[in-house]
Amino acid sequence: MTELEQTARGTLGGFMKYIKQFMIIMIIAFMGECIKELLPFKIPASVYGLALMLIGLMSGIIKLEAVKETAEFFVAVLPVMFIAPSVGLLSAWPQLKSVVLPFCIIAVISTFIVMVVTGRISQMIIRFTKPKSGNNDDSIKEGGNE
Repeated sequence: MTELEQTARGTLGGFMKYIKQFMIIMIIAFMGECIKELLPFKIPASVYGLALMLIGLMSGIIKLEAVKETAEFFVAVLPVMFIAPSVGLLSAWPQLKSVVLPFCIIAVISTFIVMVVTGRISQMIIRFTKPKSGNNDDSIKEGGNE
């Protein structure tokens, strides 16, 4: 096999890897669409798809290497997906001008609530998953003298 043929096969093999990863992601997304149609809940299909992907990755059914590069590409181009909705908001500015202040207040308050709840839940998870041992290192962190 010539060097050119090896290079062509290597390039095609790399391209096929991305096609395979893309197909795995699309199959999971399609399964999410199917679940949405079957269940009576008003949950978007993308949420079902993300849950299926999470379950597949955590259980080992889907290996991280099987979707990693394509998922990284999707995350890299994600900001581009917000350009069209942003332009739409700019064109609707006259109608939105009257509700900007209430929207900003609600956004700040809800962001603060989400941060507090997330922090508390993270602390609870850390406390419950911390290994129970004979020595108490918490007293050192909290300033106790045991």
